[in-house]
Amino acid sequence: MDFTARVLFVLISLLTAVLIKQYYDLSKPYPVPKMDLDEYWGPGDKAQYKEDKELVVNKLYYDEEIIDDLRQRLNRTLNLHEPLEGVGFEYGVNTDYLAKFVKYWRDDYLARWREREIYLWRFPHFTTHIQGLRMHYLHTKARSDEKRQVFPVLLLHGWPGSVREFYDVIPKLADPEGNSNYVFEVVVPSLPGYGWSQASSKAGLGPTEIAVVMRNLMLRLGYKKFFVQGGDWGALIGSNIAALFPENVIGFHSNMCVLLTPIAVAKGLIAQVYPSYFIEKEFEHLFFPYTDKLLTLVEESGYFHIQATKPDTIGTALTENPVGLAGYLLEKFSTWTNPDYRKLKDGGVEMDFTLDQLLDNIMIYYLTNSITTSQRLYAEAYTKRTRSYKMDRVQVHVPTGCARFKDDLLVSFDWQLKDKYTNLIHSTYHKKGGHFAAFEVPDEFFKDFMQFVDKVIALEK
Repeated sequence: MDFTARVLFVLISLLTAVLIKQYYDLSKPYPVPKMDLDEYWGPGDKAQYKEDKELVVNKLYYDEEIIDDLRQRLNRTLNLHEPLEGVGFEYGVNTDYLAKFVKYWRDDYLARWREREIYLWRFPHFTTHIQGLRMHYLHTKARSDEKRQVFPVLLLHGWPGSVREFYDVIPKLADPEGNSNYVFEVVVPSLPGYGWSQASSKAGLGPTEIAVVMRNLMLRLGYKKFFVQGGDWGALIGSNIAALFPENVIGFHSNMCVLLTPIAVAKGLIAQVYPSYFIEKEFEHLFFPYTDKLLTLVEESGYFHIQATKPDTIGTALTENPVGLAGYLLEKFSTWTNPDYRKLKDGGVEMDFTLDQLLDNIMIYYLTNSITTSQRLYAEAYTKRTRSYKMDRVQVHVPTGCARFKDDLLVSFDWQLKDKYTNLIHSTYHKKGGHFAAFEVPDEFFKDFMQFVDKVIALEK
């Protein structure tokens, strides 16, 4: 071998070694971080705090003055700019449709508010104090049945959703029809700073810390082992519960299965060469072309950058501004349900939801004045503290199920996910539904979750 060949051989060997080392460094799992299980998030000094562990029954009621004030705000003359000609929701909410929506809210929905209020407390509401925060949750006990095994399940919502997302699913879980051998005791908390749950008074309450709060809530309710289901922020928080507390989680089911580590991104690029090897042909559009998916994320993630950097500024603009709040949230329920709805003048929002469903969710944000505090979660998720946990590299070993719905914004495929979820026993694709699966397609959502539970139970036999 001549000198040039030897030098080339050495360089190639060094490059190969560097690449192997890089791959090892980027793919090796990280240890489970040690969390403070009693970290205090309430106001003032923890030394002055004594936790009230009582489980308090709550019933929703808002004085007529509050509803009248909202009605008056909605009755003001709307000086909205007309939408561009031929434009639907591409520039954001279409103001022609927003005006119609506001009219329905004021003249129809609010006229029936007491009826909607009764509907919103159709399930038992409770509060208790966890780590300095008053935590709100729905808790539906299973009907006594000696023939069926009872399992607790923790359902976790995201933004801009609420506990309202699960109202059509809760009865199905609490009293399943058919030949089900099990039934569920359902716990649906409002995340801290969302709805009726108290917001943190201190910086640092991110998705990993909320996972601790949620696990502590379940222990408070007497559930040492339970199923977890989540979408959006609930997916990340649920994944963190499963990673941090595997001894408490029977199985984790998600309808937003995403992994964006460097290795997962590289696998996505590789899979683009021959996608049918990794995904069924009819679902390739969920992942490819990669460039189109990245472009869609850029187009749809403007809100994300604002809320992850300056949540209080945008929150201030939306506080006590019901029309602005409605426009901001409606736009998300349009494009996150189906990106093609952007082309429609009504944003397609009534194709998958009723106006009452959408307004129930908006009213929760408005009446609890929680839009600012809910958006702070985006900022807390990207702090130096949160990044130091490297939770995307902490593996989840409990049985995991992944349900992907046709029009969701972002999902990952099994080859990517298995680096983190080592026990991925359930992986499905659905021909309808988007980001808010439990809200949009509760029957399909419920069936998928039950199929996952079947597989988990089979593992234990």
